[in-house]
Amino acid sequence: MLAIIEQSKPQPSGLQAVLVLICVSAPSFMLQLDSNIVAVSLPSITDSLGATFAGIEWVITAYTLSFASLLLPAGALADRFGRKRVLVTGLVLFTLASFFCGAAPNLDTLIAARAVQGIGAALQLSAALATLASTFKGDTRARAFAFWGSVVGIAITLGPIVGGLITQTFGWQWAFYINLPIGAVSIATILVVIDESRDPGAVRFDLPGVLTFSAFLFLTTLGLISGNHDGWTSPHILLEGLGAVVFLVLFIVVEKVQARPMVDFSFFRRPTYLGANIAQFSFAAGLLTMLTFMPIYFQHALGLSPRTAGLLMLPMALPLFVVPRIVTSQLSHRLTGRTLLTAGLALVGLGLAFMALVADTLDYRLMVVGMLATGVGAGLLNGETTKVGMTVIPAERAGMASGISGTMRFTGIVIGFAALGVVLFSRIANTITAVLPALGENERLGFIREVASGNLSGTGIAAAHTAELHALAQKSFADGYAALFTTSAVFCLLAALVTWLLVRDSDTAPIARRVPLQASAQSAER
Repeated sequence: MLAIIEQSKPQPSGLQAVLVLICVSAPSFMLQLDSNIVAVSLPSITDSLGATFAGIEWVITAYTLSFASLLLPAGALADRFGRKRVLVTGLVLFTLASFFCGAAPNLDTLIAARAVQGIGAALQLSAALATLASTFKGDTRARAFAFWGSVVGIAITLGPIVGGLITQTFGWQWAFYINLPIGAVSIATILVVIDESRDPGAVRFDLPGVLTFSAFLFLTTLGLISGNHDGWTSPHILLEGLGAVVFLVLFIVVEKVQARPMVDFSFFRRPTYLGANIAQFSFAAGLLTMLTFMPIYFQHALGLSPRTAGLLMLPMALPLFVVPRIVTSQLSHRLTGRTLLTAGLALVGLGLAFMALVADTLDYRLMVVGMLATGVGAGLLNGETTKVGMTVIPAERAGMASGISGTMRFTGIVIGFAALGVVLFSRIANTITAVLPALGENERLGFIREVASGNLSGTGIAAAHTAELHALAQKSFADGYAALFTTSAVFCLLAALVTWLLVRDSDTAPIARRVPLQASAQSAER
C-alpha cells in the first residue's frame, strides 16, 4: 500500500517544480564547485603546508575515497530513512567539514577534514539524485536530469575561475570557506521546499556490503598511491592488492545472498545499464581527473599564477555548461543515448590524444584544440550517463540506482587519480633515471619526488639551482603528463567501443520534442 502511495504522488508543478529542482541541484553544484576550486588551489596548499606528491594525492583521495566508499550505502540510507533527512544531514556534515578544512593548521588535519567532507558529500549527492528520480516521472524526469546536468556544468565552468581568484586574492583556505554560505542557504531552503520520500521496501541496512566494498576501495587506492614510493613488489603492497581482490569477491558474494541488496547485480544483466555505468566510470577516470591534474600542470610546468591557471581551464570547462543545453534542445530528440555516450567518450579520447602529442612543447596555445574537444565530449556525457542508466531502473529503487551511478563516477575518480598518479610518477622517474643513471638511488629518488610534487627548481639534488637540472625537471614533468594524457586517451577510446556494443538503441531512443517543464508537469497531473 505504501509503495502505491509513493508511486502515485503527483509531480510538483510551476514554482514548486523549479524550487525542487534548485534544491536537489544545489548540493551537486556545491560539490563540483568545491572539487574544481580545490584542484586549482592544490599547488598553493602544497607550498603552504609543505606537502609531498603523496600528500597532494591524499588531499584529493581522502575526500574521493570516503565519498566513493559511502555512495552506495548513502543511497540505501536515503531509501530507508528518508531522502530529505539524509540530504540535510549530508549538507550539514559537508558544510562543517569545509570550515575545518579551511582552518587546518597542518596537512594531517586537512586530510582528516577532507575525509569527513567526503562522507557528507556522499550522503547529499545520493539523496539528491534519489529525490530527483522519485519526484519527477517520464519525460519530465528527463528534463529534470538535464537541468541537474546544466547546474553541474555551471559549477565545473566557474570552479577553476573562482578557485584561481580566491586562492590568489584571499588564500587557499577560502576555497573551503566559500562552502559555508552556500551550505547554510541550501539547508534552509530544502527544509522548507522538499517533501520527504523513501522506498517502503528498504527495511534493513546492508552493513556487510558497506564494509566489504569500502575495504576493497581503500586497499586498492592505498596500494596504488604507496606503490610509487615503497616499490610494487614490497610485501605490504602485494598484501594490499590481494586484500582488495578478496574484499571485492566477498562484496559480490554478500550482495548476492541479501534479500534486499545494496547493489542488485541483476540490473547489470541489462546491457544498457552496464554500458551506461562503464561510460560513467570511464568518463570520471579518464576526464574528470584532468580537472585536478591540469591546473597543477599549468602552474608548475608553465609557471602560471593560480588565477591564470583557472582562466586557462575555460576551453575544457565552458563546454560542460553549454553542450548539455544543446543536447537538450537540439540532439536528444534526434540521437539515441547510445550515440551520445559513444560520441562523448570518443571526443574525450581524441582530445586527450591531441594533448598528449603537444604536452612536451609546454605551449598552452597548442593544447587549446584538445581541451575544446575533451570539453565538448564531457558535455555530451555529463548528464547523459546518469540519465541513460536511470531509464532502465524502477523508480522505487532510485536511491540504489543513484548510489551506483555516483559510486561509478567517484570510484572512477579515486582509482583514476591514483592510477594516473602512478603513470605520471613512473614516467618522471624513467626520464630522470635515463639522464642521471650514476646518481645515488636515494638522492635520485628525492629529486624524482620533488619534481612529481611540482618543485622543478632542481633543489632535490643540489644546493644551488642549475639550468641543466631545471631543464631536466621540466622535461621529465612534461613527459609525465604526455604519458598521463596518452593513458587516459586509450582508456576512453576503448570505453567508447564497449559502450557502443552494450547500450541498446531501443532503451535510449530519441525523446520527442518536449514542452517546458512546467507545462509538462501540469500535463502529467491531468
